[in-house]
Amino acid sequence: MHYTGTIWRPPYEAYSALVQVTAGCTHHKCKFCTLYEDVPFKFRMSPLSEVEEDLKEISRYHRNAKRVFFTGANPFVLSFDKLKTLAELVKKYYPKVQSIGCFARITDITPKTTEQLRELRQLGYNSITIGAEAGDEESLSFMHKGFGTKEIIAESKRLDEVGMDYNFFYLAGIYGSGRGEIGAKNTAKVFNQVHPKIIVSSMLTIYPTSELHQEIQNGNWTEETEIEKLYELKTLIENLNIETYFATMGASNCINVEGHLLKDKAKMTKWLDEVIASVDEKELRRYRENLRHL
Repeated sequence: MHYTGTIWRPPYEAYSALVQVTAGCTHHKCKFCTLYEDVPFKFRMSPLSEVEEDLKEISRYHRNAKRVFFTGANPFVLSFDKLKTLAELVKKYYPKVQSIGCFARITDITPKTTEQLRELRQLGYNSITIGAEAGDEESLSFMHKGFGTKEIIAESKRLDEVGMDYNFFYLAGIYGSGRGEIGAKNTAKVFNQVHPKIIVSSMLTIYPTSELHQEIQNGNWTEETEIEKLYELKTLIENLNIETYFATMGASNCINVEGHLLKDKAKMTKWLDEVIASVDEKELRRYRENLRHL
């Protein structure tokens, strides 16, 4: 198998066949991100010969896989023609495959026409995972995400139009100290206009090699406390008015909260109230500081 650096996947892709089609990130400018530091280049597409070798190898043991997940920070950036070719290779080795997933940036959707997106959906691309992080203009700009709230809304609606499901990654703590609740309200206003099937929440963990760490050292940004992040999560859940599954997933989360919105909203916020009333900031902070890797 051809894998470069650490292989990242959403928790819910645990049973998908993982195939590397890209390595690294085309953007590689988010101030908080250190995920692709071990990749010796910014971004590259895997040679089709390598992808086919890997599909062939995995198919010997996993022939009846129903879902394939393309690894890499944002494989959806590839052109329509390349994504189509990759889908055809998947079908060749996985005749029973039902869907293909991958990570995507909002900006990866923009160059593709609506008809191309519709054909990609027909080819099997579905439930792609988008690192939206937030729906707060100030935070997206400061963190150098490379897109704003208008793009999140416009491109998500295009996916809605063609019937391609998508999930959002949300980053609790992205707003900075004192802005958690207002940022969460702004995000809810944006997310309420679109239809992510899942919202996966992780908590910001700042590592010394990140640009954000340097911003803190320079006095340009202050991290939220761990309890502020919990209040932020509660505010977001309270203000979301869409049908979606919300879950804190991954090691960065010091607590677990999940459920179906809107059905479980009251239960989730009640649980967060109980947690906030009982936890100790120092203990939560100790957890964060001892989190060596995401």
